[in-house]
Amino acid sequence: MQYGICPLSIVPLRVGPDHTSEMTTQLLYGDLFKVLERRKKWSKIRIAFDASEGWINNHQYQLIEEENYHKAQESKQCSFITDLVAFVSPTEEVLIPITLGACLDHLNLLGHQFEGESNHHTGKSNFINTALLYLNTPYLWGGKTPFGIDAGGLTQMVYKINGHTLSRTPSQQATQGEALSFIEESEAGDLAFFDNNEGIIDHVGIIMKDNYIIHAYGSVRIDRLDHTGIFNTELNNYTHKLRVIKKITS
Repeated sequence: MQYGICPLSIVPLRVGPDHTSEMTTQLLYGDLFKVLERRKKWSKIRIAFDASEGWINNHQYQLIEEENYHKAQESKQCSFITDLVAFVSPTEEVLIPITLGACLDHLNLLGHQFEGESNHHTGKSNFINTALLYLNTPYLWGGKTPFGIDAGGLTQMVYKINGHTLSRTPSQQATQGEALSFIEESEAGDLAFFDNNEGIIDHVGIIMKDNYIIHAYGSVRIDRLDHTGIFNTELNNYTHKLRVIKKITS
């Protein structure tokens, strides 16, 4: 088994070993993973944080020793950049841009330096403030950054930056946490899940105060939420049907 780390700002994880294959999620700077299969140009990997699997180009990652991988996994320290864009530097003359949510725990493995603002776990009280940093981000299937994000990516990144672990997709996230019976039982930062006509959960958003929700739909936006679902005042109709509300505790 080989192990790797993402040394670049954003790297697409694809269904197949080809640049034209569908992107299902992304690696951000500092993300760790196992290399399940390595070919001439592509590698199949499993991301350490959420166990997502897919293919990345061999030119877009760096191998690390197994011992360093396991030490990094055992570390309780975790910090992420809090700016939309920041920079790390392998030398004084070179800057590498990184985005909101990039992990800074493994700079030593890459030989990089960082000077800027970062945070450690801040908890549920900061969920909404973090989510608002992504406001107006365009929707991008598989995206996880302020330059393109999907519904599950938004909730996962907001929780991750604040010290909580969520799976990658809405349907996976819906299996976590404690179900609430009514919206009135929810708090800002809880998750609302929505299903399609086949009953499959395919959307998620973060509940705000006063019956609002922030979610990725066209772009990251704020809409009204009630017992029926998400009401879009611009369209004057419901865009998503409420399935369940969850309180995630870890």
